[in-house]
Amino acid sequence: MIEYKTVSLADQVYDTLEYNILTGVYACGEIISETRLSEELGVSRTPIREAMSRLQHEKLIKESPNGTVVVGVTEKDVKDLFEVKRRIEVIATRRAAENISPEGLKALKDNIEQQEFFAQKGDAIKVRDLDTEFHDIIYKECGSTTFESILSPIHHKMMKYRRISLEKSKRIMASVAEHKALYNAIAEKDGDKVDTLMLVHIDHAYNSIMEVSGQYGTDNSTENH
Repeated sequence: MIEYKTVSLADQVYDTLEYNILTGVYACGEIISETRLSEELGVSRTPIREAMSRLQHEKLIKESPNGTVVVGVTEKDVKDLFEVKRRIEVIATRRAAENISPEGLKALKDNIEQQEFFAQKGDAIKVRDLDTEFHDIIYKECGSTTFESILSPIHHKMMKYRRISLEKSKRIMASVAEHKALYNAIAEKDGDKVDTLMLVHIDHAYNSIMEVSGQYGTDNSTENH
């Protein structure tokens, strides 16, 4: 059931459906209909229709002879998304180190502390969500709405793969340690160190995802809530 907030109902529906697709709740190849989604979310078909139009534009769903089918994010997509991250996220993180506000720095520190807490508990889903927030803070603090608008959707699109990587490998503690090192470099405004650490972080994340993807077949993985 959708919780009513200040943002529009269509936006809430879109966020919910996007999250369910990107985390694997709706599997690649699954047929979803306006009627089914309306019943599941407890809303009329109008905001469902609007949200599905946006999802189709984002190429997360498509029309087929059998109905609307979930496309999701494939392994090939992940490779392409990481290529963009390698080329842009390093620049954005360096700019964040130059421009970050005291509030942004505190938000990163608080986020790291929560990551460490949930990593010790082995809660991969919570760490994954905090990882999403950590990178979103950096994108926001870099001072470029262009970089933020490119990088945030890319990072979000890999939620399922990032969760499985954290869950199925020893990546969870290493990822948090890399985030902590990045935070320290940003706090020190050390642009050169930020460049190196972020590129290493991106490559480690990519290699872990590719390794686990090959072992566990992530394209058809699902996540329960």
